[in-house]
Amino acid sequence: MQLQAAMTVGQLSARDLVQGYLNRIQQLNPTLHAVIETNPNATAIAVGLDNERKRGYVRGPLHGIPLLIKDNIATLDNMQTTAGSLALYGSNVPADAPLIQKLRAAGVISLGKSNLGEWANFRGFDNVYPLAVGWSARGGDTKNAYDLSYTSWGSSSGSGAAAAASLCAAAVGTETDGSITGPSAVENIFGLKPTLGLISQDGIVPVSHQQDTAGPMARSVTDVAILLGIMQTPFGAVAGQPLPSDYTRFLQRGSLQGKRIGRDVRYFDYSYYGSGIPGDEETVAFAENALAVMESLGATIVPTDTGDVFAYAGDESTALMFEFKTQIAQYLQTLSHTNLRTLADLIAFD
Repeated sequence: MQLQAAMTVGQLSARDLVQGYLNRIQQLNPTLHAVIETNPNATAIAVGLDNERKRGYVRGPLHGIPLLIKDNIATLDNMQTTAGSLALYGSNVPADAPLIQKLRAAGVISLGKSNLGEWANFRGFDNVYPLAVGWSARGGDTKNAYDLSYTSWGSSSGSGAAAAASLCAAAVGTETDGSITGPSAVENIFGLKPTLGLISQDGIVPVSHQQDTAGPMARSVTDVAILLGIMQTPFGAVAGQPLPSDYTRFLQRGSLQGKRIGRDVRYFDYSYYGSGIPGDEETVAFAENALAVMESLGATIVPTDTGDVFAYAGDESTALMFEFKTQIAQYLQTLSHTNLRTLADLIAFD
């Protein structure tokens, strides 16, 4: 990170960064609605990390770096965790989510909570698509940082817009189905949905434990790689597997040599989707060019056909609804200062 290099030579301090980002949030957030709240302890945390640096102790590449955290990931520091909903406002989480604990230990400053599609967009579809994918009752309607008239997508809308508009050094989002990759695409940043099991789901307001995961969102691939290495808290099938501690080594030239990259023909036939995105000719041309670059760097491109992507959409929706009913109740049981304990309670509140 360039910011880390600047702090290393004394051009910047963590406190400078926090104040700079808070000023930028104050200036731009009334238009973008990317940030739900800022951390009242951020400056004090930054001062503590600056003092560590003065004593010669630097925790790593994220020491003193301010991030925004999606509002469905549990954080302390006198901040709310509400999934954007007024229903959870005032409730208390028992602890930082494990991935937040890892970030704090690495020297990250939690700058605040980013906006999102309320309940990670898992609410009545007639009230969500296509217009309200970045809207929450707490944060309002997230705007695209490059075009206020265009979608911010979701549900990690605030994380995407905030990273794009430099309201933070980078951000953390979550994804069940497209919620990191979608906002990253329309905000011209880099986002990664990791393999399920690489990052702990504990402390994340759930939709489906079969699909939910947090992931990094930033303006450079290097920053995403650094964050992924710090955030990993493996569980399930991934636990016990040999994992790299530093993913930046895979960014070196030659890293694609021998790798197999699938080219799903369904996504490259624009007539399959008709007009619009995904699937229009311009988008397909960009993707084809990217595959050509990968092939030139040693990757093997493998044609494949995963079948009709719409054929299982109804089945996915049914599965998610059954999982959500049980898992949101389990999550609500972990909260204090709330009487809401079931999905029925949430529906009655709304």
